[in-house]
Amino acid sequence: MSAQAMPSPTHPSPREMPFEEIDRIVHVAQAAAEAWASSDAGSRSRLLRELAAALENGREQLVALANEETFLGAPRLNGELDRTAFQLRAFADAVDAGEPYAFIDDPAVPGAPPAGHPRLVRVTLPLGPVAMFSASNFPFAFSVLGGDTASALAAGCPVVVKAHPAHPRLSAAVFGLALAAVREAGAPQGVIGMVEGASRDVGVYLVRHPGIAAVAFTGSFAGGAALQREANARPVPIPFFGELGSTNPIVALPSAIGAQGLALAKMLGASIAQGTGQFCTSPGVLLMLEGDATDAFIRELAREMDSQSTHAMLSPAIRSAFDHGVDKLVRHAAATRITTGESSADKHPVPNLVALDMDAFLAHPELREEVFGPSCVVLKAGSVDEMLAALRAIGGSLTVTVWGAEQEDADSRRIVRQAAAIAGRVLFAGVPTGVAVTRAQHHGGPWPASTQPHTTSVGLMAMQRFLRPVALQDPPEWMTARAGVPL
Repeated sequence: MSAQAMPSPTHPSPREMPFEEIDRIVHVAQAAAEAWASSDAGSRSRLLRELAAALENGREQLVALANEETFLGAPRLNGELDRTAFQLRAFADAVDAGEPYAFIDDPAVPGAPPAGHPRLVRVTLPLGPVAMFSASNFPFAFSVLGGDTASALAAGCPVVVKAHPAHPRLSAAVFGLALAAVREAGAPQGVIGMVEGASRDVGVYLVRHPGIAAVAFTGSFAGGAALQREANARPVPIPFFGELGSTNPIVALPSAIGAQGLALAKMLGASIAQGTGQFCTSPGVLLMLEGDATDAFIRELAREMDSQSTHAMLSPAIRSAFDHGVDKLVRHAAATRITTGESSADKHPVPNLVALDMDAFLAHPELREEVFGPSCVVLKAGSVDEMLAALRAIGGSLTVTVWGAEQEDADSRRIVRQAAAIAGRVLFAGVPTGVAVTRAQHHGGPWPASTQPHTTSVGLMAMQRFLRPVALQDPPEWMTARAGVPL
């Protein structure tokens, strides 16, 4: 079924917040920072659970608002709200288990160094107020009470949310519920604040503010890179944890295509079109070895993509960028469009599958740029060496998927080694859309996927971004009796 003309999301203009009001919000967060940093597990987990309950209790109103502003649909939005509540409670459980208070105690050893040493206790301290930039494509899970907010609060850091202009009414409603939850939990006033505004100036002012100690960002490469420069240019630079962009290549080896080609084509086609391709982990490159089975798989994938329905994109700007990206690909001399759906301004975007010549892909960086939406590039390699060259050219990515590496051999080892070199998560089954909130999850990757490849923005290890280690040498007993809880 091709894309049909349907209503578009509504995008009322958000209020442009004066700098004086941003100052007040950040100053209140600063005032709350010391008390929240020294809070015990019960205080932090109580707030996180109150926030989860507030989302669930406000479900009907919140999902309706989210659908009006994003057009993502009630089933998707209800599932995303459930995920957001789940991760808030997951961080509460981690706090109760003492994870943000973990410490290493090295008892003193008599004698001269290197064998002898004083007692050293390694603890972690919260960084301070975190500026959290909401994402447009996950109005619950990466927005006001999303993973960055949950992980920062769990670490003991107040959060100043930068609401996304694509869903201002939803952001305001969630923030209102959050303030009530803060009061109910007895947490310090200012532990959660929110600034609004669609202009670049609001975001830049927030990043430059001397009261902000770290930044968490999920969004475009251009926007994230610009804000990172601002964070680094401050008189005292601060950590910038940015998730910026990713093409998420799929490596489909002959053994996988031969064993389950039809099922994989259906799964991949649905993944590329899911949510109109507006996922940071949407597959953007398909890499295969030349052969008849590969050609048959590509034809089946194109048919599957042509059968997919899409909905309106999150904003006119995202739609315009998608159309421009697809047009740039299709018009290239080395490109052949394989899908047949026709797009127009009065219809939702159609899934787009484009075959590119390998030499052109390797030679022209613009062909390797992310197209945010339901679009995928197909590359046919003449050898494993060409596959590896393509992966190296793609560079940092949130994910790489490798189908067909079940048997250990030299080629499988080389491909997996290269996949791990450029990605934060390597899959060997399934598709990359869908990111589990678990302890072992890593949602990040080398530049340009993220600015801090050793950190994750999803999963319970995300709170480690906002904790700084400090070694206490020969500390007094009253200090160690706190068992890792900051002063």
